[in-house]
Amino acid sequence: MDAKEQLNKNQNGDADALENILSHVGDMGRYQKLLFLAMMPFGLFFAYIYFVQMFIAATPQRHWCRVPELQHLDMELRRNLSAPGAVTGDWDRCSTYKTNWTRVLETLTPPDPGTPTVPCENGWDFELTDIPYHTVVSERGWVCEKSGYAPTAQAIFFAGSFVGGLLFGWIADNFGRVPALIGSNLVGSIGGIATIFTSGLWDFIACRFLVGMSFDNAFMMIYILVLEYVGPRHRTWVANMSIALYFGTGCLTLPWLALWMGDWRKLLWLTSLPMLIVLFVPFVVPESARWLLTRGRVNKAVEILKTFERVNGTKIPDDVMDDFVVSARQTKQERESLIILFKNGPLRITMILMVVVYMVCAVIFDGLVRLSDAFGLDFFITFTFTSATEIPSVTFVALLLDRWGRRVLTCGPMGISGLLILIAIFVPKGIAQAALAVMARFFINMSYNAAVQWVTELLPTGVRASGSSVLHMSGYVAIVLSPFIVYSERVWTLLPLVILSVIALAGSGVGIVLPETMGRSMPQTMADGERLVRDYSLCWKPKSESSETGQWKNEKEKTHPLV
Repeated sequence: MDAKEQLNKNQNGDADALENILSHVGDMGRYQKLLFLAMMPFGLFFAYIYFVQMFIAATPQRHWCRVPELQHLDMELRRNLSAPGAVTGDWDRCSTYKTNWTRVLETLTPPDPGTPTVPCENGWDFELTDIPYHTVVSERGWVCEKSGYAPTAQAIFFAGSFVGGLLFGWIADNFGRVPALIGSNLVGSIGGIATIFTSGLWDFIACRFLVGMSFDNAFMMIYILVLEYVGPRHRTWVANMSIALYFGTGCLTLPWLALWMGDWRKLLWLTSLPMLIVLFVPFVVPESARWLLTRGRVNKAVEILKTFERVNGTKIPDDVMDDFVVSARQTKQERESLIILFKNGPLRITMILMVVVYMVCAVIFDGLVRLSDAFGLDFFITFTFTSATEIPSVTFVALLLDRWGRRVLTCGPMGISGLLILIAIFVPKGIAQAALAVMARFFINMSYNAAVQWVTELLPTGVRASGSSVLHMSGYVAIVLSPFIVYSERVWTLLPLVILSVIALAGSGVGIVLPETMGRSMPQTMADGERLVRDYSLCWKPKSESSETGQWKNEKEKTHPLV
């Protein structure tokens, strides 16, 4: 073996040796299938954590000021007598007449329309038709001047997601994927259960912050871990079908669980308590062997790989295992961090572009969800229809991702989604516009899920968890903008659709320049990541000696200096 080959072997080090080991234990053996099943509860939790506040803090649209003197009357009569404009069907929800209610009761006719009005002083009556159960909003009167309370709590939820992404990403890269998985789910469970016992705004917000800390991390940690044990041939299937089957099922079942429970507190018990199942994870889910190698814990990595060997009923040849151990012990282990990643030009540009792509996916996805009740259809049914796109869209991605590539299936569907939203601008409000929104959701689902796998395959092992967390946190920042985009309809009814379509089309163009990872091994080191970017990105011109690294080039120049 010449010096060049030896250098390349040392640079790839334990990464290539580990890939070789995994090929012998099986790309998708019995243990990997068990891990795929172990992802199920966390995929459900992922959906429940994300969307449950839409159901526990939904605002019944048919409400008006409560008048104590009228409470013995039936609901419709109370509304007609007390709510200004009730006769026309478009009544004032935040004020009532300043009048003698005893006289109104005597005649059972509403006051004259010119009668002065006053803000609601005794709370509100809610007609539970569109939302057939009491929510936090209806119980605590978070309407009218308090209508910003629920959106504020949602914004704080995503602020918690940002903090949780930093915290659990750091824990994952420094203490392991399993501790981060356990910690994030415990925090989410505690926050969800604590929400049940809140009585005001600030304690509710604090609890939603805690739940937000677990959002994404509660699933992404096991997602990253399992992908690291699956061979390249099956990685696409596992990555996408885990989201399609588990997250998709969570989205489909949540509205009907809410209707079944008929109480926001019971819904929180149902979606928060099961997260404690994470306490059993250490008995089923192994720590990441790739992460263990970056920390020099070779013996523990070998122990885990032998467990895979035993469960899968395979045999790692002794010489292959010996080569792996020697390579792992001889490879210099460096603590890699996002700071080092951002000092690397190719990786820095790649990371920034992925942030843009991820933010676009997040804001389009969330914007379409929040516009579910803007198309004139039932909230629960519309949510179900849009969620029903999750499984077929992600299945489509799983079937095509290893044929068409990550770049095509991220950027293409994103652009199509933007075009569909653009067309919806010119379609009257109703079923046709809702159908276009559902189709747009189908394609942005494809883009989002392809991007999730793309990110995992682009980042080196040492920063894979924290880097993924940063990308997901950028998505949270974008999602914070989503309510404001929806709110812009007060300026112009179609403005939210215009904004979303422009963002989607722009994001599609940005992603085209990113490197393709189809069929490539996941980078173990920063050097691996840089080679991946330089060789397979449209941003960088591939080096003629692409197999040579900067270090090898420098060594050649030192040996044969130019004169």
